Amino acid sequence: MRYWRRISPRGAVGDLVEQWRQPTPYRWQILGVSVALTFTLMVVLIPESQRAPPARPEVTYISTFEPGRSDEEIAASNLANQRRQDEVQVQRDALEERKKELYRRLGRATGIDVDAMERQIEREQAAEAAAAARAQATAGEE
Repeated sequence: MRYWRRISPRGAVGDLVEQWRQPTPYRWQILGVSVALTFTLMVVLIPESQRAPPARPEVTYISTFEPGRSDEEIAASNLANQRRQDEVQVQRDALEERKKELYRRLGRATGIDVDAMERQIEREQAAEAAAAARAQATAGEE
């Protein structure tokens, strides 16, 4: 710990000034060589930053479909997929409605006016929809 107490930037600057003031005929040459050596070492030792090009993405093609499918087969698979998506959406909507009902019950049990909140939400949604329609109409005019 005593070692670090004896080191101070003020003392180092004072020593540098004292050495610089001594009458030495080669002080400017020594300074030039010192600066040149420092610059050379920094140029040599600090590497240039190089960036590698990004790796090419791996493309995976859908291999579950037969390559020679007819248009009717494609349309039939699309319809079946759309039916599945509709069923999933119905289930999501039912779950969302159940959540809302549970929150309504909780709100009524804690004394919150749930009906007023729903009316307020409906008004805000209607205002947002009207603003979006106006923005779309003005964007279409431009």
